[in-house]
Amino acid sequence: MPHRQQVARCPREAVASPGCGTLLARPLRLLAQLYGVQTAYYDVSGRRNTASPEGALRVLAALGAPVAGPGDVRDALRQRLEELARAGPEPVTVVWDGAPGTVEWRSGAAGGCRVACELRLEGGGVRRWSGELQPVAPASGMLAGARAADTARPAGTGFEAYRLSLPPLPYGYHVLMQERAGEHRETLVISAPRRAWTAQRGQRDWGVFLPLHALHSRRSWGAGDLTDLGALLDWVASLGGGVVGTLPLLAFFPEPLFDPSPYAPVSRLFWSELFLDPARVPGLESCAAARELLESHELGREIEALRRAPLVEYQRLLRLKRRVLQELACRFFGSDRSHDVAFQRFREQRPEIEDYARFQAVCEARRSPWPAWPEPLRSGVVQDGDYDAGAARYHIYVQWLAHRQLEALADRGRAGGARLYLDLPLGVHPHGYDVWRERRLFADAVSCGAPPDAFFVHGQDWGVPPLAPAGLRKDRYRYFIAGLRNHLRYAGMLRIDHVMGLHRLFWVPHGLEARDGVYVRYPAAELYGILSLESHRHGTGIVGEDLGTVPAEVRRAMARHNVSRTYVAQFAFSPEAAPVLQPPPARSMASLNTHDMPTFAGFWEERDLADRQELGLLDAAGAAAERTARRRLKSALVKFLARQGLLPAPAVGAAPGSRAVLHACLAYLARGPAQCVLVSLEDLWLEAWPQNVPGTWKERPNWRRKARYSLEAMQALPEVLEPLREVDRLRRGSEA
Repeated sequence: MPHRQQVARCPREAVASPGCGTLLARPLRLLAQLYGVQTAYYDVSGRRNTASPEGALRVLAALGAPVAGPGDVRDALRQRLEELARAGPEPVTVVWDGAPGTVEWRSGAAGGCRVACELRLEGGGVRRWSGELQPVAPASGMLAGARAADTARPAGTGFEAYRLSLPPLPYGYHVLMQERAGEHRETLVISAPRRAWTAQRGQRDWGVFLPLHALHSRRSWGAGDLTDLGALLDWVASLGGGVVGTLPLLAFFPEPLFDPSPYAPVSRLFWSELFLDPARVPGLESCAAARELLESHELGREIEALRRAPLVEYQRLLRLKRRVLQELACRFFGSDRSHDVAFQRFREQRPEIEDYARFQAVCEARRSPWPAWPEPLRSGVVQDGDYDAGAARYHIYVQWLAHRQLEALADRGRAGGARLYLDLPLGVHPHGYDVWRERRLFADAVSCGAPPDAFFVHGQDWGVPPLAPAGLRKDRYRYFIAGLRNHLRYAGMLRIDHVMGLHRLFWVPHGLEARDGVYVRYPAAELYGILSLESHRHGTGIVGEDLGTVPAEVRRAMARHNVSRTYVAQFAFSPEAAPVLQPPPARSMASLNTHDMPTFAGFWEERDLADRQELGLLDAAGAAAERTARRRLKSALVKFLARQGLLPAPAVGAAPGSRAVLHACLAYLARGPAQCVLVSLEDLWLEAWPQNVPGTWKERPNWRRKARYSLEAMQALPEVLEPLREVDRLRRGSEA
């Protein structure tokens, strides 16, 4: 996602603090509490911020509260209390490490009530028993707030909480059927290991990062493909590295809806055919039409033009690849190959692919986003005549090819080579497939974002709709699990974008400024349970992107569940601190920067400050102050690295070059305690410009810049090879 500012130092959560902000009216605060809305938060400077009444009301409405204005709050509060009093058992519960667990009930019944239980195990089998509801005192969480409400209780309700005991269970997703007084209820029981999976390779790994669109070779078509990615994996493994990271590889829109941002994909469930290698498709040798195209002078000229283009021309490249892949798809479905056992198994295991393919085919036919479609298309009802059947078959076919080519890369990692480090984005495009098909799971009229910080003084609105916590639970996390599995089946490591979203997300109501957003809480224990269980099932390590306004409870939960942190050196530089460069935590993925930040050379040469001034994000006085602070930081960092023995002591009036400082910073990370050190390949040849400049769209060619060197060229560059070999030596030969 877009840039996040340095993490918060203040560990406090939103609690009452005299004199810190205007308190909301008590009924509105209680209603917010009952819907999981956090009405205040501490920002990166430790200052308490209180939600505006309008922001809180708009977010409550998005969560389903019946509030159109302040006058509706008391009735909505009374209605919510009635709902909680009748809630019965929680729809989801999590139990850890195979130990006995409980299901929490909300009920007006007296304690001691018997419940007939039938547990249907995920792996087969049924357990039956009779349990007793045991009262919980004092009432927990929401019930405590409910009992404090200054509104009349609904008649006949006691607002009490009870617990039903569960026996030890095997790991998995189990369904508990509960019957009490003739009423039947269900609870999803997630039985999970408390700690996510850990790689057997060890704790001192290293790898490289490069967006796949930026990677290019002599044989690729003007942007990297999965064959190039495989070659990069093999090369990094030959140097001793264990990880290759890249940006999300998920599906794009067709023209004219195309959006190049990898963090606003059409879906988290499907891959982009942009990264397929047509020359590696099975059956090419028997498809004369595809072979003729590949060998034609016309296609050759177009490919060469794409290679020479200074930026990635996504839409031209997609059109060109589709010409070849379309011929292969026609041949595939017109032959016996479409009855291939593996292909049929793939379709059976991923039945949603048929629906996704129809969606993409309708997008192509109508050339408009789904909110502009007529009914019943807009509501998700697609008939045969609404799309071209050949186009739908094409989209099924390219998902099959993506599966095969990604699976081949994953197999290399499992066999001992470098592993794929994939990225699961926080959100999806509001006009994409996921929102169209699963709109009951997404909150309407709000976007995810971030509160104001030193870099974005007005806050951020990322434009992607948040998932609704209640909808996720009611759906038994089906969509969330599917998105995880889509990545974990191929990834040796998985980055969870904006991991704080497992705990809370900043919701920005449409029509309001980003600073008017409000934090909404999520069922963190359940989400961590799913993450841990799936990581073990797939043998994949988990890294959380924990940059931004991050409460202490998030870091504690990450440590408890063995989710690695993200350490970024640019955020750890501080001329006033001791040390100037804080060491990375042992359980972390450490790097100098991210794709949303200045490259090392851009930072060291202060090009990012000039760019921010040009974009109007800094005035002349602000730019001068930033340059003064940057130079003080650089001087302090050079002295610190010299004391560490990583740079010669600076001579009076002399300064080391950026390459020397870069190598010293990498050596500092490499000999440190981080679980893994990730090196941006572009830093090694002192690339000046980042892949993405947050807060810009047309102003900068975000997500389109090619690497300065081809894969073949970078593999022979001393400025690339020497620091990577030194990182490998330090990772293998030094103990933290």
